[in-house]
Amino acid sequence: MIVYTFPVRTAFIDRDVEMISPEMEIKTLEFTQSPVKLPFYFILQFFQLLWYLPKTTQYLCFFGGYHSVLPVWFGKVFGKKCTIQAGGTDCINMPEIGYGNFRKKWLRKATVYSFKNCSLILPVAEALVRQDYRYDPNISSKQGLLNLIPDLTTPIQVVPNGFDSDFWRDLGRKRSQMSFISVATGTSKTSRAIVKGYDLIEKLAKAYPEWTFTLVGDLAYDSANSNVRVLDKLGPEALRELYNSHQFYLQLSTSEGFPNALGEAMACGCVPIGSAVGAIPEIIGDISLTLTTKDFQLLSLLISTIAQDNLYQLSKNAADRIQIFFNYELRKKNLLQNLQITP
Repeated sequence: MIVYTFPVRTAFIDRDVEMISPEMEIKTLEFTQSPVKLPFYFILQFFQLLWYLPKTTQYLCFFGGYHSVLPVWFGKVFGKKCTIQAGGTDCINMPEIGYGNFRKKWLRKATVYSFKNCSLILPVAEALVRQDYRYDPNISSKQGLLNLIPDLTTPIQVVPNGFDSDFWRDLGRKRSQMSFISVATGTSKTSRAIVKGYDLIEKLAKAYPEWTFTLVGDLAYDSANSNVRVLDKLGPEALRELYNSHQFYLQLSTSEGFPNALGEAMACGCVPIGSAVGAIPEIIGDISLTLTTKDFQLLSLLISTIAQDNLYQLSKNAADRIQIFFNYELRKKNLLQNLQITP
């Protein structure tokens, strides 16, 4: 049995469970993101891991952090494999925007311990291993695990996310002209909104009142612009409908690992416009759709240029790219192979 731990349950956690469960029993243990609840959850997790120990063959964690310390320790003490899937914030140090595990003393210690003592690290993007960050000049250029933990010797294998193109697909619906969508949770918190690029989106909305913007994931997010529509978290079917009604997907993150919503939107035929951070350029695959520097004038020029292009072809290219390079079966094969699970 695999014991799978994570700080908060998300769609990509569910997708991993869906991939693994037909081949091996998997038990999910959600931790907490609340500092106040940490002591209780450490005690709870210790007894959970102890209870499942006789049946446990290996541990799997999404993100390195507080929740991965005990699974890593149990793995070392009892000789069981422990794999950590690095997802983004656990490979970043950006105190300038209040982001990244490495900006907090005890969270940094927990993250470093976890990555140095686990059996295998599976980042979702090459940029999380090592990146020379240039998008925002106010932020340190040295990011990624090997820059932040120079003496790290744990084996690393990049396994990108994958998407079910049978579900996430272009439904052939009419799309609203100059309509933009972006999906992120927790954006009612200012620092999180900046991480997800909402500061640039708000500037676009103000400068171009004839364009429409839909921001999904946090109903508490407040926009001063009347052409910005804010929606709560949505289920997959509702999201697919929304993607299919918009022309563009905006992923203007200041920092990112491998954004799932970008892949979903592209698979549904949204023309992607993204920042040059994390795996975003790799996912998009077309440099003309990528913002290399956090600069509003450059972004305006980029969108104006794209809008004059063949949007039908760009839409088709986006969907094809996800189906070819980031499909569900490819991730499943790589994940099971690295976890040494035989289908």
